Amino acid sequence: MTAARPLSFWHPASLIATWFGSGLLPRIPGTWGSLAALPAAILIVSLGGRWALLGAAAAAFLAGIWASGRYAESLGLEDPGKVVIDEVAGMWLTLVPFALDLPAYAIAFLFFRLFDIIKPWPVNVLDRRVKGGLGIMLDDLAAAVYAMAASLAALALLYP
Repeated sequence: MTAARPLSFWHPASLIATWFGSGLLPRIPGTWGSLAALPAAILIVSLGGRWALLGAAAAAFLAGIWASGRYAESLGLEDPGKVVIDEVAGMWLTLVPFALDLPAYAIAFLFFRLFDIIKPWPVNVLDRRVKGGLGIMLDDLAAAVYAMAASLAALALLYP
């Protein structure tokens, strides 16, 4: 993949792909993106409940396909670390069952980061085989399903 021309920070694809610049923070952009998703999740759930968060996750996923694909193409990279809209969509999906339970959010955050980093099967298959904006987004949604299940199990053990 060859770079066409890097997008400006203010280009809509850049803003969405980097989640308003959180993916540009140093060393651990995926973790920064996941953390940056939390205040928005709290606001969305406060205003509209968990179904609104599910809708927001779907909207972030769809917008992320376009934005991450466009941003990656502009850099000439398949999956730039600066793209964190996939973490936002994945984090929001992971949080859907937990209403506004902040300890549950913390557990869900840790499990999401774990599964996003280790990429168990079939997350790793999606990561390797599906390319473009869809590929960037899809593996994080698969990691979110694992994180949601692990979080639900952990919380069931902690609060029987």
